[in-house]
Amino acid sequence: MHQERVNKVLDLMAQKNLTQMIISDPSAIFYLTGTWIQPGERLLALYLTQTGKHKLFVNELFPFADAIQCDKVWLNDNMDGIGVLAEYVEKDKPVAIDKNWPARFLIGLIDKKAGSAFVNGSEIVDRVRMVKDAEEIKLMREASRLNDLAIGRVIELMKEDYDEVEVERKLSEIWEELGADGHSFEPIIGYGANAADPHHSITKGAHKKPGDSIVIDMGCLYKSYCSDMTRTVFYKSVSDEGRKVYEITRDANLKAIDKVKPGVTFAELDAAARDYITDHGYGKYFTHRLGHSIGIDIHEPGDVSAANTEQVVPGRIFSIEPGIYLPGNLGVRVEDLVLVTEDGCEVLNHFTKDLIVVE
Repeated sequence: MHQERVNKVLDLMAQKNLTQMIISDPSAIFYLTGTWIQPGERLLALYLTQTGKHKLFVNELFPFADAIQCDKVWLNDNMDGIGVLAEYVEKDKPVAIDKNWPARFLIGLIDKKAGSAFVNGSEIVDRVRMVKDAEEIKLMREASRLNDLAIGRVIELMKEDYDEVEVERKLSEIWEELGADGHSFEPIIGYGANAADPHHSITKGAHKKPGDSIVIDMGCLYKSYCSDMTRTVFYKSVSDEGRKVYEITRDANLKAIDKVKPGVTFAELDAAARDYITDHGYGKYFTHRLGHSIGIDIHEPGDVSAANTEQVVPGRIFSIEPGIYLPGNLGVRVEDLVLVTEDGCEVLNHFTKDLIVVE
């Protein structure tokens, strides 16, 4: 168990007058124990209590879990796992429940009245995970370093007549060569009009043509931590409008990054980029939030949007990714990850944001 992380969760539980919590999200369990368990349809639960008598409820199909420094309650497919768990829960006290637990487990626990109340405890673990510790920062720097190396190689591939699917396949090979653990999310490779779809799905048979913008949104996993970056390049030539849109988007990215420091709100960061794009006449074509938090999961709670008035603090890592998307024509997005420091931020991506025309 990562005892320091567990203690932070327990402290937040105490602030909310909670004595017990059931954590079920595999990412959160990995964060607290250092071990991945993907339970599929089976019950998996880490029971935390202020008494310190923590229990991991885990199926015998996952014997490697024995290495976790925590008392285990072993389950098997012939047992009523919820019935077993209910015997350990303090029935006269509220139970905090972490997110992503199938309803069949939660409702079963409620039916057994295994707690005086059931409350959403997701924010507790999420809030602890928001601020990265030194080891996490080290891993995410390395994941971004690999991403910088890989995107340079992907841009070189654009000189060839590969369709979007072929580029994605070659990117998988690049990750393996670089020592990454594969994609952190399904990459976006969008040519021309496809680039105008912010969440375009890679299309077999989609080929680029001269003048196309090419959006490349990609990231890798490195020792269970994610990287994420977007660069936009042009093929053979760039139109005057394409150049204008690119420069506005890049400058919006830079303006938002320049504003990152402790005390500024996420809403203010979003406004820094959005207002700049709007002032240049493209506001309605910036159709998504400015960014998202990232770590073990590619999208973690705490987005960079007008709706989030929370202040940033040192240790937070999130994306800055403004975009302009002209339907049927072209799309441009420029994305970096930033780490909030004591007096500003560290940009984790170092690949150039100069306009590139692939010949």
